[in-house]
Amino acid sequence: MKALVLSELKTPLELQTRPDLSAEAIGAKDVVVRLRAAALNRRDYWITQGKYPNITLPIVLGSDGVGIVTARGSEVENTFGAGEVIINPGWHWGENLQVQSNEFQILGLPHDGTLAEEVQIPAEHLWAKPWHLSSTQAAALPLAGVTAYRALFGRGGLQAGQNILVTGVGGGVAMFVVQFAVAAGANVYVTSSSDAKIDAAIGLGAIAGFNYTDPQWHQTLQSRCGLMNVIIDSTGGPGYAKLIELAAPAGRIVSYGSTAGAPERLDLFQVFWKQLNLLGSTMGSELDFGAMLDFVNLHQIQPVVDSVRPWTECNQSLERMKAGHQFGKLVLVM
Repeated sequence: MKALVLSELKTPLELQTRPDLSAEAIGAKDVVVRLRAAALNRRDYWITQGKYPNITLPIVLGSDGVGIVTARGSEVENTFGAGEVIINPGWHWGENLQVQSNEFQILGLPHDGTLAEEVQIPAEHLWAKPWHLSSTQAAALPLAGVTAYRALFGRGGLQAGQNILVTGVGGGVAMFVVQFAVAAGANVYVTSSSDAKIDAAIGLGAIAGFNYTDPQWHQTLQSRCGLMNVIIDSTGGPGYAKLIELAAPAGRIVSYGSTAGAPERLDLFQVFWKQLNLLGSTMGSELDFGAMLDFVNLHQIQPVVDSVRPWTECNQSLERMKAGHQFGKLVLVM
């Protein structure tokens, strides 16, 4: 089979030939999925740059994928027949639903991922592809979708009618947060450095957006829209102080990343006086993944796809991600 391999940090992925996967070569509880589509996440780019712990090379990246089961281990039943399956990339969450175990892993490191013609997966992490989505659309869903769902509902506790702010709209997780929150009946507001991305988010159902390059954007938001019950953020950094100001009493600020580093300051007076909840969130459990798929099916959510390329053009998609130009997911077809 062919696979895109990262052999050296800060170098392009290389198309290599690897042994085909077969039922005889996999574990008794594993399957082989022949991929039809895959998608990129910011995680893939960080790994290529060496900004991720415990990188072992060479590695096939990729956490998102949709395909057909072509081989089964000796203990795996023919559950899905010839139907398409979607892969849950979060493995070994553990028994505590509140937090992942020390054994938690994400497909694409340390295990070879979906940027290949075939991938070996524990059968327990396969789910039926949402019936209303194409392979290309469904491939955009797994990692970003479950991250958004847990951050929004499992951690943020969003309810219909509440005000929610989604920062940095345009990335995969943020786009799903917007779509899920709109479907849940919340009042959705967004930020971005791009007016075009703000307009696109409004087209998806957001009420308004604010360009964070304006130093007073948070004051404008508060004066026009009020305080936020839920804030979903992946940036941290200097702008985090403005989120503390924007949070309503008993509000929840959920962080699923910190691309701008640690906040420069944290106003603990506002935290305790407004009785704020500062929450962290990472990926999700198998139950979260199933609940996310149920929500997507119920509301007929269609992932926002920025671009679709042949999978052999993955390096071009990574460059687009690096530049921050994408609005939605970067999808690759096999």
